[in-house]
Amino acid sequence: MPRLHILFSAFIILALVHSVNGQSANTFSGAIVQGGVIRGSSKDKSISLVFTGDEFFDGYEKVLGHLQAKHVKAGFFLTGRLYRHPEATALIRRTKKDGHYLGPHSDMHLLYNDWTKRDSLLVTKDSMQQDLKYNLEVMKSFGIHHRHQLFIPPYEWWNQAVAAWTSELGWKIISFTPGTYTNADYTTPDMGNTYRSSDTLLQRLFRKESTDGLNGAILLIHVGTDARRTDKLYDRLPEMIDTLKQRGYQFVRIDRLIK
Repeated sequence: MPRLHILFSAFIILALVHSVNGQSANTFSGAIVQGGVIRGSSKDKSISLVFTGDEFFDGYEKVLGHLQAKHVKAGFFLTGRLYRHPEATALIRRTKKDGHYLGPHSDMHLLYNDWTKRDSLLVTKDSMQQDLKYNLEVMKSFGIHHRHQLFIPPYEWWNQAVAAWTSELGWKIISFTPGTYTNADYTTPDMGNTYRSSDTLLQRLFRKESTDGLNGAILLIHVGTDARRTDKLYDRLPEMIDTLKQRGYQFVRIDRLIK
């Protein structure tokens, strides 16, 4: 009997090790960090575009136009603050009508955990979950419902605890694939060495593709940036899409990349 108990315990441990958010390792071949998915399957030349938005959304309409012209479906992850913004209402409705994925990005764009000490939380479980719930509530007013419930945390920064709390609410954390660089399109010239021009971002993205490939990559761009940045990466979206298509990639909606 003790031996059977040991074998059973070992089986349970292995099952836990090979499971992420209820999904076995045998059914998911992407990359996961701190409980969040940062890349889809590396088996296919598929890419997903995701856009986040909070206080700035100056390029939102342009982005929708570019995606429509290129026949690409993307994911839009917006804060509750942006979902409630009266000037964004028509854009959000168009996003849904155009067949893009609409998801949460937290209600008030809170920083959940410390930048330098990732396991150090800046919020409680209740406050983090409430922040997400407020975001989900306003999404309901647009009739947004998904089978695959995906969440990009504010600042694209989280840890294992935040991932677990998100999972308790039935949602899964995703974020951009490291080394793809497009997420740095928020930087402004006054940031000095931290600033990255759109030319630089695209050059680094294409170099990354040439050296490592972008199979299953999640590319993140912002629907708007501070006015101090006049060099908007969203204006280069057609060039980015065309170049990657020419290199053999297909663009798929994020919930089809992360299954």
